[in-house]
Amino acid sequence: MALFESSNPTLTQKIFNQSLDQQNAGTMTVRGTLGKFGFLMFMVLAGAAYTWYLYYNNQQQTMTILMWVGLIGGLITALVIGFKPTMAPYLSPAYGILEGFLLGAFSAVLNDAFADNYPNLVIQAVGLTFGVAIAMFLLYSFRIIKATEKFKSIIFTATAGIAIFYLITLVLSFFHINIPFMYDSSALGIGLSLFIVAIAALNLIIDFDMIEKGSAMGAPKFMEWYGAFGLLVTIVWLYIEILRLLSRFAGRK
Repeated sequence: MALFESSNPTLTQKIFNQSLDQQNAGTMTVRGTLGKFGFLMFMVLAGAAYTWYLYYNNQQQTMTILMWVGLIGGLITALVIGFKPTMAPYLSPAYGILEGFLLGAFSAVLNDAFADNYPNLVIQAVGLTFGVAIAMFLLYSFRIIKATEKFKSIIFTATAGIAIFYLITLVLSFFHINIPFMYDSSALGIGLSLFIVAIAALNLIIDFDMIEKGSAMGAPKFMEWYGAFGLLVTIVWLYIEILRLLSRFAGRK
């Protein structure tokens, strides 16, 4: 049975189709997936609160170590889950905590850097992230935005383009070649951030569609954890891009 193509690399048709061969007790449900996503978000918030606490209690060295642990450990954990979805129930909570370490440290540094001319930067970023996520959920639920094949193709292409662009800038940075609008507060830089935020937000539509169709096709119970993990990947990306966007606005003041 064909499902769909998701621009989120963790949520693909092939993985869900393969999961049908691993049926065990219970099947995937939308409610169960969202419940597990809520638990993973709690893990993220717990990890983020800890590194945030370390930063503001003069333990920046420990915070920095945990930030790198979160970055590298989160990447490795995500790759393992991506290649072996059956591990999602066991590794997804660890991924949440690791991402929390990274996001808490990153957020604390930016919040402190723009404390004078843009107070409460992180609170606004968190609020906007949840606001956008809820808005996308409602737009999908009322079928105002439909996850058609054309829509998925466009978002997949845009997401892949962004990933390639980020990879190119990373490689260039190794040779001390920087692309100014990637970091500055110019109109072009802000426009780029707005575009990336929009693409990240629209990826949520595809994620919601994946979860709903995964439930309808009778995917096994462990895919609830996998669906929740994939949704978390998109939410984390959206938050980072919104935080970057707000920091650009702060740099213009």
